[in-house]
Order: sequence, then C-alpha cells, then structure tokens
Amino acid sequence: MGNGARSTAASVVVAGLPDSLAPASGVRRTPVSAVIVTRLLALADAVMLLAGAAAWLFLGSLGKTLDWRISTLAICLGTLVGLNFLHLSGAYRFERLGHPWQSLAPALAGWTLTAGILLTAVTLGGAPLRSALREAAIWYPAGLVVLASVRLLLWLQIGRWRRAGKIGRPVAIVGTGSIARRLLMHLKAHQAADMRIAGIYDDQFESSSTATSCLGHRIGGDLDDLIADIRRLGITTVIVAQPLSADLRLATTLNKLSLVPVDVRVAPDVFGLQLGRFDVTHVGGVTLLNAMDRPLRDWRWIAKEIEDRVLAAMILTLISPLLLFIALLIRLDSPGPVLFRQKRYGLNNSLIEVLKFRTMYHEARDENAEQLTRRNDPRVTRVGAFLRRTSMDELPQFLNVLRGEMSIVGPRPHALAAKAGRLLYQDAVRYYDSRHRMKPGITGWAQVNGWRGETDTVEQIRKRVEHDLYYIENWSIRLDLKIIIRTVLGGFTGRHAY
Repeated sequence: MGNGARSTAASVVVAGLPDSLAPASGVRRTPVSAVIVTRLLALADAVMLLAGAAAWLFLGSLGKTLDWRISTLAICLGTLVGLNFLHLSGAYRFERLGHPWQSLAPALAGWTLTAGILLTAVTLGGAPLRSALREAAIWYPAGLVVLASVRLLLWLQIGRWRRAGKIGRPVAIVGTGSIARRLLMHLKAHQAADMRIAGIYDDQFESSSTATSCLGHRIGGDLDDLIADIRRLGITTVIVAQPLSADLRLATTLNKLSLVPVDVRVAPDVFGLQLGRFDVTHVGGVTLLNAMDRPLRDWRWIAKEIEDRVLAAMILTLISPLLLFIALLIRLDSPGPVLFRQKRYGLNNSLIEVLKFRTMYHEARDENAEQLTRRNDPRVTRVGAFLRRTSMDELPQFLNVLRGEMSIVGPRPHALAAKAGRLLYQDAVRYYDSRHRMKPGITGWAQVNGWRGETDTVEQIRKRVEHDLYYIENWSIRLDLKIIIRTVLGGFTGRHAY
C-alpha cells in the first residue's frame, strides 16, 4: 500500500460516534482489563465489609460476653451473601462503574436486599426484633458508606483511565461487506462503552481502490496492514465480519491473524446461525463467535508475570556467586566483554536484546547468527564450549526476565538471520511468527524434548515450532513447572548442545 493509505490506519473517523468508539491514536496503550477491575472491586468490597463488621463487632462487644465463633461465622456468611446479591444486582458490571449513579444504584439495591434477608433470618432465629433493628441501624449504613466510597474512588480512577485512552478494548474489524455494515450500524446505535474501534480493514483492499471508507470509517488497509497495526497500536480484539460460507477466504484471514496475540471473534451471518455449539463473546451488545484467543489474558497474564518475576529474582539471588565465577573464567580465558548481546525477536515480533555469557572469541562473534554453531566450532572458546554444553551461557537471561522482555519458560528467541539449511526460519516454516504470541523463554517445551542446537534441515525447525505452538496453546503454571524441573534435571543439555 502507499503511504497515504497507511497513514489512515489508526485514524478512523465516524460522524456522531460516542467517545467510547473514538479511534485509537497512533500511540500504543495497554487497555484496562474489565475482568481484572471488577474482580478487584469484589475483593475490595469483601475486605472492607469484613473489616468493618469485625471493627463494629469488637467495639460493640466491649464489656459484654460474646461467642466469637458464632459472631465470626455470622460476619463471613453475611459478607458472602452480600457479595452474591451485589453481583446479582449488577454492581460488578464494568460499563456501570464509569457513571456515579449507575455504579451506586445497584450497590444500594444489593446491600439493601442483603440487609433485609439477614434481618429476617436473625428475627426468625429468635433474636428480639428491637435489638436486631438497633444493630442493623449501625451495620447497614456503615456498609453502604464503605461500598459507596470504594465506587466513588473507582469512578475517579476510571475517569483518569478514560482521559488516558485506556478504557475500552481497541477493536479492529475485518470486512466491508453487508455483515460489517450491519455490525457497524449496531455498534453506533448501541454506543458500546466496552470498546473503541481502532480500524476497519479489508482483506481484498488495494491502494488504488476508489472505495476508501465504510459507513464513514476510512479503510486502514489490508490484512498485512492490520498485522502491522496490531503490533504498533496494541489492538487486542479483531472482529472478522466475513461470510462463513466463504471458507477459503475466512481460513486465510484466520491463518494470518494467528501470527499475532489477539482475540479473534467472528460475526455470524445467516449460515453461521445454523452452526452447532460455539463459545461466544459479547462486544458492544453484539454476540460474536469465538474463533481464537490470546494465549495469556487477564488473570493468566498476571499469574505468568508473577511466576516469572518472583522465580527470576529468587534464582538470580541464589546463583549470583556462580555468575561472578563464570564471568571471571571468561575474562581469564580470552579477551573481550563477559556478556554477549544479540538482537532477537520477542513478543509480537518486537526486537529485544538478549543477554548471554560470551562463548566465542570476541573477534569471531556472529551478532546475527548467520552461521549457526556446529560441533567443534573453532570460534568457540574453551570455557565457552563448557558453558554451551551445560547451557550456563543462558543464565544472564534471567536479567531479561526481570526486565519484562522474556519469560523463564516460553519459545526460545531466535536470532534475526538464523537459518534452517539455506532458508531463514520465517521462510522455512509457514506461520512461523505464531510462536511470537508469547514472550520468549530461557527454556521451553521444544528444548526439554530435544529440539535444540543446530538446524541443518527444515524438518528440525518445523519440529521446534510445533513444540512451541503446543506450549502456547496448552500453557499452564503446571506445565511451566514441569518444564523447569525437566530443565534442571538435564533436559536442556545433551548431544545437540554445543
């Protein structure tokens, strides 16, 4: 495409659209996760209600004899009942939290219903009605103040997020036909608050085309332009608005989108409504078929980040004497720096600088890995040969993990010019970039299964990529721990390690 067409990829304009559907700017922003915010709100409500009830119980019990076991059970059950009624009343619907009254009204309704149920249960249990009303007159408004305070603070924070452009997941739409037009009209009519349109794309778009807009939205380009904008703008969701009956065209679209870490949703046409059971997602009031998910999202992403940072910090602390000893050996063995820095592909094809202990003579270094290391490679130093055979040259990459560029477990990052035979990896394996949907790792499923070292044939890199994609599709903390244990027990060494 020409530069003129590309310049419009991130500037979608629709007359009359609300702010929530305003186009994303050219600045990459990480959108706020509605799931995480609402779960944290429920946790904050639980903590505040428990703390408030405990404080009230303590103050009310001064000078009195109290059965703490029964009182503690009553507080916990009351909080649990309250959270359930708050949920049923819609107090944890993210789209309501950005408006004071819409946020406070369901909290008021849910808490009032909770108080009524508990008051009825206490009086039916034999407690005097006057005493129960006196206690409720303190407990009910105190809980209401707590709930209202938390929501008002969150409302202020959501305002700051909205001004920073972090509210609403950035959504791209693929297609300009009748399905896409119906979808756009629906989104405009319902003023979806949980999304903002980041671009309209057409898989058959040509820069010379006279059709440059769809219902007022300027077309940002074809699928290749969409892939580039996903990486540049941080688009998290793509809605494919193409006929499901056009299976070849749809398959091509989905295959290309598998190269990037996005949620892919398919807007059903008439044929789609005749399909069997599908998982669905609701975006802006529209029901969409789930075609593909990001490998890590919401709590899974947080769990992976905590796992990486905590383990990396612990491991670096434990092995710091070993790192210093290896650094000393490298300096004594041959002149040159201790560390070797190499540009490699990271998450979403972004370039990162991977750290390794230097294992080659400094004057023979190969920064782009244009020639893979082979057995008895004359470029490798004596200390370097041992470090490579034991994979200790990878230990500085725990610093990459702490910097957030890598994970402990993930697809190994490959050098830019790495080849299988005479072909670059990305040319040797179709959809090779799919492995970049997660952060690269120090060790991985492919490595502990023996697929490491030189790649003389295309089959070797294909097997490595197959294992990487298996890991991405089946990620869990349990699988990570399994890979780490196998690595420690020798799964990252062997006859291919040199």
